[in-house]
Amino acid sequence: MELSCPLIKNILLLDSEGKRVAVKYFCDEWPNLASKLAFEKSVFSKTQRTNARAEAEIGMFDGYIVVYKFVSDLHFYVTGGDDENELILATVLQGFFDAVSLLLRNNVDKRTVLENLDLIFLCLDEIVDGGIILETEANVIAAKVAMRGADADVPLSEQTLTQALATAREHLARSLLK
Repeated sequence: MELSCPLIKNILLLDSEGKRVAVKYFCDEWPNLASKLAFEKSVFSKTQRTNARAEAEIGMFDGYIVVYKFVSDLHFYVTGGDDENELILATVLQGFFDAVSLLLRNNVDKRTVLENLDLIFLCLDEIVDGGIILETEANVIAAKVAMRGADADVPLSEQTLTQALATAREHLARSLLK
């Protein structure tokens, strides 16, 4: 019996026409941009006529479990393998949506999301890393994203790899300029 933690294949945020707003893939099952766009188009076309505004809906598309929710002119999707737990995927989706709502002060629409795209990608980074779920509590996600503005105050142990490299680069630059 093989034990494993739930894995997320991708998180998609598409507009009302099925175009990308913010997407993040965590596996190699879609090796190139064309296959990713084809998957996004397929999932969007199969879900656009559903009414997933009040609650998240769950569907099986192309052999993947997709949990989705529509808000205003945005479509939120979380994809997992066919053996993943739908409730866990739904919890990730709800955490992502609620964190975005908190950060954007309940003004969740395409224009506002595009103006704050950096916060959206930071949310994605806080929720999932390499397909592994890190956090689903919206308040915790939003707090971590909000504190990213004060990079100097973040302990090295809580920084992402990119942040740690940027911090190291800054320290090296300062030491070379002295």
